[in-house]
Amino acid sequence: MNHVEKRDFLTIEDEHGIEKQYAVEALFEMEGNAYVLLRAHGETILMRVEDDGGEQYLAGLSNPEERESILEAYQIAVEAAPAD
Repeated sequence: MNHVEKRDFLTIEDEHGIEKQYAVEALFEMEGNAYVLLRAHGETILMRVEDDGGEQYLAGLSNPEERESILEAYQIAVEAAPAD
């Protein structure tokens, strides 16, 4: 039996105006904030989902300690309850 995994994709424009498409690996909440884990061509990025008057946008994490603690907590959660 073939298992085809359906993914959502986002296109993100960097500070140089270059667009890149990422697969949404996970969308989760932690400590009252929403985060999205994105992957493309071996690159993984973590961004915070911000809400501005009903419109959502993604913001990078400038604090490396915040990024590491969120990724570590996410990994622990995944290991405790792996997907089928």
